[in-house]
Amino acid sequence: MLPFFNPGSELGDIVVMDLAIIMFVAAIMIAIAYKLKQPMVIGYIIAGMIIGPYTPPFALVSSIETVNLLAELGIIMLLFVVGTEFPIAKLRSIGKNALVIALAEAFGTFGAGYFVGQAMGLALFDSLFLALSISVTSTVIVMRVLEELGMLRHEASYLLLGVAVIEDIVIVSMLAVLQSVAATGHLSFEEIAISVGVVLAFIGAVLFVGSKTIPRLVDYMGKTNQYDLILITVLGVAFGLSFIAFSIGISVAAGAFFAGVLVAESKTQSIAKIITTPLKDMFAALFFVSVGALMDIKLLPMFIVPALILIATSFGAKFGTVYIAAMLQGINRKTSMRTGFGLSASGGELALVTAKGGADVGATSAFILPMVGAMTIITTFLSPYLIKAGWKISNMVIREEKDPERP
Repeated sequence: MLPFFNPGSELGDIVVMDLAIIMFVAAIMIAIAYKLKQPMVIGYIIAGMIIGPYTPPFALVSSIETVNLLAELGIIMLLFVVGTEFPIAKLRSIGKNALVIALAEAFGTFGAGYFVGQAMGLALFDSLFLALSISVTSTVIVMRVLEELGMLRHEASYLLLGVAVIEDIVIVSMLAVLQSVAATGHLSFEEIAISVGVVLAFIGAVLFVGSKTIPRLVDYMGKTNQYDLILITVLGVAFGLSFIAFSIGISVAAGAFFAGVLVAESKTQSIAKIITTPLKDMFAALFFVSVGALMDIKLLPMFIVPALILIATSFGAKFGTVYIAAMLQGINRKTSMRTGFGLSASGGELALVTAKGGADVGATSAFILPMVGAMTIITTFLSPYLIKAGWKISNMVIREEKDPERP
């Protein structure tokens, strides 16, 4: 008998039992989510809430620490695979319009979220991490919604997805800065400047040095046509850069994302993405389940009203900043409105990553993660309806402008 499965091995028993429970409950909940035509992330989060320690009558898992450890692996795999979608050349080709809109949206929503959080009496870092969480738009969810609604080839969709890509990079970089500052326990110009400098230096070094070495290494391994060798190589890149990022006080999410960007520069990118996607799906599922497990549903009455206020703030700030930034650049009103509605619709998985980032460094209160989880469930559920309604509203507005006598 293998030592890991030895009945006397307490750690082995705990890990195997917890994984069995997690996968069994998660499978049931995502099957229900599929039947109800809801995003899988909702099923995962609810599965986590069912097995977690805060749901009566007792916790179904023995070790939340084990779940959290696996969730960290989930963050790395999730952000790595997202990064493989965006080679450097693609990032450059997105264009000035998308860059301006993304910066306006990210910083505008972050500022609005921070001031609303402070107005509600939240602590400083609670406000900051909440503000960052509501600044996120899920590229994956938006793409899936647009595809399901047959809207992926619209002019607004291309601009919307370009903005979402840049926003992902901005949010991951801001998370790295915020976690670095939170580690000191206070905000000061010097700390912020140092944190920003470290993040920019890391990104610059990764893109300059890494782009000259990592793609060549991956392509060299790719010539062997051995999928296991390619898999180990790209995972080594992902976890290596994540470790370097963590060692210098930057989020592992940032390291994993830019590892994906470097792998995307290789000719073996498509193979690397295919063979890592199943691992990403497994560990990402564990991440979302862990988020659900850490949600204390008894706190729901405390944070549901603030959550709804922050959702409204996010929607208003995102739509307003995107619409104004697009119009100021000469983009037509219809495209500006559709882009605004699309980017306002969803928070998604990266919002959970940012909220957990605050919890990981001990900077946020216990109710922040469940609040963001509740907001993610609500916005993910509403996304298809908001995007579809936004498209219809834009058509109605344009028709009325063309025919002012129309009743």
